[in-house]
Amino acid sequence: MAATPAFSRYEFMIAWRYLRARRAEGGVSVMTWISLIGITLAVFALIATLAVRSGFRAEFVDTILGANAHVTVYSAGHMTDSGQMVKGFEDYDAIAKQLAAVPGVTTAAPLIKGQVMVTAGEGASGAEVFGIRLADLKAIPRIGIGADAYGDIEQFNNGIAIGSGIARELGVSVGDKLRLIAPSGVKTAFGSSPRVNAYTVEYVFTAGRYDIDRTRIYMPFAEAQSYFNREGFADEFEVMVKEPEQVDDMAGPLMQAGGPNALVWTWRDASGSFLRALTIEDNVMFIILSILVLIATMNIVSGLIMLVKNKGRDIGILRTVGLTEGSILRIFFICGAFTGVVGTLMGVILGCLFAIYIDPIFSFVNYFAGGGVWDPSIRGIYALPAKLQFNDVMSAVVLSLGLSFVVTIFPARRAARMNPVEALRYE
Repeated sequence: MAATPAFSRYEFMIAWRYLRARRAEGGVSVMTWISLIGITLAVFALIATLAVRSGFRAEFVDTILGANAHVTVYSAGHMTDSGQMVKGFEDYDAIAKQLAAVPGVTTAAPLIKGQVMVTAGEGASGAEVFGIRLADLKAIPRIGIGADAYGDIEQFNNGIAIGSGIARELGVSVGDKLRLIAPSGVKTAFGSSPRVNAYTVEYVFTAGRYDIDRTRIYMPFAEAQSYFNREGFADEFEVMVKEPEQVDDMAGPLMQAGGPNALVWTWRDASGSFLRALTIEDNVMFIILSILVLIATMNIVSGLIMLVKNKGRDIGILRTVGLTEGSILRIFFICGAFTGVVGTLMGVILGCLFAIYIDPIFSFVNYFAGGGVWDPSIRGIYALPAKLQFNDVMSAVVLSLGLSFVVTIFPARRAARMNPVEALRYE
């Protein structure tokens, strides 16, 4: 008798008849339906979690790179002839040109930085002031031109730009005035007294990060020099690069371009520990959800064992008419694998739909819970993001199908090794 090829048409036909048979006829058991639903939910949960984690990481990194310096070049300080320690850069325009000439650098902006108290009416808040030139402010992706903002950025030199969080907390908008109070301001014969100046709000931006929008104010560079008593100095340089992921390779050239007293602080130095924690959390979540997929696929074993037991007589007849052990194994393997394939497919569809429509889903959950589900003051960003990535979806598919196929082999082998004589003895 000529050997038939593996997974022949008749093997699929017999497996399909077993799958669509009624329960009373020894067909698909309740355990099979449970395993199908379990695999669907497990794959859905895995894809949804991976999409949310990818979206959160992408949004977090984008807000870092879009509103903060990729590299901060600051001064270690130097001693003057009078023995006084001075920090900052005197020839800042020349150094800015040297930094901008480093290959891979897009902008290098001198900055003045200082802490102030902001008041408007009865409200008060702490803030960090960045003294910057208009052209450099426009070049910041999440702050300047094209950002989520209102007001006229061209009028920046006539006032200040503030984050939307400050505007919301103090109840001010474009055209209103804010009082800025610096602890160390006007120098008198009796020491320094606080400096209080009023500025018109010309521009209100939303960077997408709660901590930035809630605390950041931009002031014209020359005005900031005067306000913080830094005439003739720049505190540091805000450097933007073409490839932020390769910023570590540029630290040396930037430090050299900044001069003998220059030091650098990259965005990875500032947020690297948090990103590493996210990576560890991603790996742990994948392992935990993989265990859920494994538990769901183990139900396939129970369903197949019950199916093999109910189909003992059929197995004996099939072996008697000439089917090999391999054919029997493949028939029951198809029965179990079908559950894994269908469950995986349904899980992928649900997971992708969740990631695509996460905004209305989250809005519904937030409304149903009475609001306050997502607190930006804790999580940093304003909404729960999701980002579908091909690698994440494929890892879920490969994991689910791989486990489904592996666990199916064991009950299928049991069916293939069943003795046809024993199976038909009491028939």
